Formats: sequence, C-alpha cells, structure tokens
Amino acid sequence: METGKPLPITVMALVNAPVEKVWSDWNNPADIMQWAHAGDDWHAPYADNDARTGGSFKTTMAAKDGSFSFDFAGVYDKVVEHELIEYSLADGRKVSITFTAKGDQTEIAETFDPETENPVDMQRDGWQMILNNFKQHAEAKAADK
Repeated sequence: METGKPLPITVMALVNAPVEKVWSDWNNPADIMQWAHAGDDWHAPYADNDARTGGSFKTTMAAKDGSFSFDFAGVYDKVVEHELIEYSLADGRKVSITFTAKGDQTEIAETFDPETENPVDMQRDGWQMILNNFKQHAEAKAADK
C-alpha cells in the first residue's frame, strides 16, 4: 500500500525564559550561530535572518572538520511577533513554530514536513537536538542577565 507523503513531525521544548527573550534569541543571527546544530561535531558558521512575513533566512550548518556543509534556508510565510513563525523551505516543505508564553517560561512547538531522504526518527531526533541546543542557549543567556 502506498503511504504517500509522510505526516508532519512535531518537536517541543519548555524554555525557562520569557517569550520576549526567547523570540529574540531565536531570531538574532548571532544567537542562531550559537545553537543551530544537531551535535557537538557540527556548528553554524553563518546565519542571516529577516524574521518578517515575506522575509527570508539562511543558516549554514557545517561539520567542524570541514567535511560537509549545507544551507538551511527558506522564506517566511507568516510571522506574528512572540507567537508564530511559518516558513517554506526551498523544496516546498512547510514548518510552523509556535511560541506560547507561560509566565517566565516559553513553550516552543515546532512542526515540520519531513524530507524523504532520511528516516523519520532520525529527522525527529535531529530537530529535537537542535531545539534542545536552543533551550540550553536561551536559558544560559537568561541566567546571565
């Protein structure tokens, strides 16, 4: 039986920082370069972000040993400050990220269309690792203030 397009995947995190701070850390290119990687052997040497409806973004994700890199890029379909980011990737896949204020915490739910090259579990784990890196980065910055 043909299964067709894979179902969207959702990853979540509860960040111990207020939504205004989380939003800033999520969208600031200098911050993106600190958290946008799935493992310690990867990094993000470049990030550009115009977080507005119709704006675009590009983050270069690269192996630290220089063996591989790729650009994660897309166009924002809808941006509602402190609440919602929706974007389309170059291959047509869609991503939706909600930011829900919960007092001094922020719940982030990121739903994405998986690609067809890699197993769904691997994609879910990779996106969750990046989201966990963001949580760690944002909480460390919030603690410093």
